[in-house]
Amino acid sequence: MTQLELQHLKKYYAAHKAVDDISFSIAQGDIFGLLGPNGAGKTTLIRMITGIIFPDNGSILFREKPFDPRNDIFNIGYMPEERGLYKKMKIGEQALYLAMLKGLSRSDAMKRVKMWFEKFEMQNWWNKKTEDLSKGMSQKLQFVTTVLHEPELLILDEPFSGLDPVNSNLIKEEILRLNKAGTTIIFSTHRMEQVEELCQRIVLVNKGKKILDGDLSQIKNDFKEHIFNIGFDGPLPQFESQTSTIYRQKDQIVTVKIGNNATPSDVLKEYLAYNTHITSFNEVLPTLNEIFIRLVEELKTTPAFSDAI
Repeated sequence: MTQLELQHLKKYYAAHKAVDDISFSIAQGDIFGLLGPNGAGKTTLIRMITGIIFPDNGSILFREKPFDPRNDIFNIGYMPEERGLYKKMKIGEQALYLAMLKGLSRSDAMKRVKMWFEKFEMQNWWNKKTEDLSKGMSQKLQFVTTVLHEPELLILDEPFSGLDPVNSNLIKEEILRLNKAGTTIIFSTHRMEQVEELCQRIVLVNKGKKILDGDLSQIKNDFKEHIFNIGFDGPLPQFESQTSTIYRQKDQIVTVKIGNNATPSDVLKEYLAYNTHITSFNEVLPTLNEIFIRLVEELKTTPAFSDAI
């Protein structure tokens, strides 16, 4: 089942095209990466998905039906990058209030708040004010208030911002647990390495336009450049290779790019023929960051894209 589908969304502010004809879909149960640099249009997309603003053109389907903000919003949890908490309000009261805004009774809200506060070791924070919290502590509170009502679709905008490694891992484990229980998750960030660890599918946006979407592993395979790392012991024989070009060498690893008419097996046979003691042989797939930079640089030279932005 498709959890969310965006069809030709557009949102303009005067002459600025914040979102320019973007379409993609997210399957139920996915961890989906919404990626791009600051100013790419990610936040505008999220605000349309959550009904905060409306598109100028296009449509949104939620659970394969037209999105109805008045009702569907109770099935969505949104954790914005900017802190959305009341600074002067006590933490326990605030968590209860926000849970009840999402449709929970006071008794159910109290049970869930206590459960999450215990899980995150926040029991002693109950009477603290938000303004007294560190950035990391307020990030933990914001995550808790986002998931209290057990949303079907969870949207997380830079959820690890301000967290130390221990608490980052705690939030990551909860994201994975919620996903395993059936929650669909949109993970919005400009940190590509975090997405590679968590997401199955992604969409890349830049300057309001979609430049790539699909299965993460397939995308990396589509952009590979036939580069391999060869690990070896002892000296590396010096010879003129007929199958590959040395890309770089560091310590006991040489990185080679295979020629168009050669195969990985050809490279291995050639190195073994020169008595190289090979310890490893691995293909090097590009990182998401490398793919994104490459696409953006290519699009700068595309007239239609340049004119549009």
